[in-house]
Amino acid sequence: MASSPAAASSRMELRPFKLPEPHRAQTSNGLRLLVAQRGKLPLVALDLVVRAGSAADPPGKHGLADLTARLLRRGTAKLTADQIDEAVEYVGGSLFAGAQKDYLSISISAPSEHLGAMMEVLGQLVREPSFPAAEFASARGRVLAEIANELDDPGALADRALELAMYKDHPYGHEVNGRAAHLRALAREDVIDFHRERIGPAVSTLVVVGAAEPAEVATAAERAFAGWDFGPPSPPPTPKPDAIGAPGQILIVDKPEQTQAQVRIGAPGVPKGHPDYFPIAAFNAVLGLGFTSRLVTEIRVKRGLSYGAGSEVDTLAAAGTFSISSFTKTEASRQLIDVALGEVAKMRKKGPTAKELRAAQRFVTGLFPARLETNEALAAAIAELEIYGLPDDWLQRYRERFAAVAPKQAAEAAARYLFEGTPTIVVVGNAAEVSVQLEDLGSTKVMALAELE
Repeated sequence: MASSPAAASSRMELRPFKLPEPHRAQTSNGLRLLVAQRGKLPLVALDLVVRAGSAADPPGKHGLADLTARLLRRGTAKLTADQIDEAVEYVGGSLFAGAQKDYLSISISAPSEHLGAMMEVLGQLVREPSFPAAEFASARGRVLAEIANELDDPGALADRALELAMYKDHPYGHEVNGRAAHLRALAREDVIDFHRERIGPAVSTLVVVGAAEPAEVATAAERAFAGWDFGPPSPPPTPKPDAIGAPGQILIVDKPEQTQAQVRIGAPGVPKGHPDYFPIAAFNAVLGLGFTSRLVTEIRVKRGLSYGAGSEVDTLAAAGTFSISSFTKTEASRQLIDVALGEVAKMRKKGPTAKELRAAQRFVTGLFPARLETNEALAAAIAELEIYGLPDDWLQRYRERFAAVAPKQAAEAAARYLFEGTPTIVVVGNAAEVSVQLEDLGSTKVMALAELE
């Protein structure tokens, strides 16, 4: 049916934006290949993703996936850590390895003329890492230092506490870099076992973006990953949480010396690729994305309670969360929470106005192309499509789908997914001063730093 003139005139005009369509192939050992030819610059990005993130950490060994990923680049059967770095840096390239909740990745960026050599390096890292004892001890020490720094940073500490509160007793409930006690108990053999049992071609995808021919990539990958014949036949699924968060629960992480309070508010969300993702993302953009959002206006501009406030929709394979974050002086903790909960209630009741929604849509769709400007960013985005089983046109049509959300759809999503009543609240600050302000909101628990280490 033809659109009415009024409807046609209300559509948002989007600037032309075209992404390369990936060419799909597979090596003889089952490694999936996606090659997106892009641009005239002689550069290429390789991103190898493995379905073995921190959610795959065994019980009592939180941080193992991330530590294994970091150590993949610290030595192979043929190359020392320094030789690996030199091989990449000599051609003007860069190398990264690390984990996320649902996957780990190893990525290399370099001039395209060195594609074959960099593919060989990447192949060695996953086929035959040596995990030297000295490198294991050094890497574990660096992670423990990171955790110590996080425990000293109120903002990072609040994020850590919220994650635990939202996903208690679930694989998503610990930080990617793990728990200090677990890391101290890890042995080099744990890393060796994780590599052999969880990292293999059948659960991996190599994405290549840039000035590279698909046939050239396929040939180089077949040679570089020959002999990689271990690992699981498929990734074990991450279980869905029985519950996300604890409505009415207030967790206070006691830092008596703090004069400010970090505030986090969390509630259940949706998993990656949920059918209602775009309406949810739309109302969230109005509520807490950017400097013109409702939360910034009410918390910062009108009341001067904080320099910043925002909300986030975090989606993962098995679940997702909605959260609000801000900070304020200790004595204003309750006021900030009341304002934030009030804005959630307003959004839940009426949704965004047409004017607010249109402004948010312009903001998000305008910034979206910049997020994919580099080969590295596009490779990572394409890899996520594969990891999460998202449609092939997810990136290309993202702006179109976001811009197409109508005020009624956003309002219906807000009414359906935003929480009613008091959600899970985390505050990092002086517990004695904060707890008296929040005692009538719900059940309060004071946590010691050791519970988050």
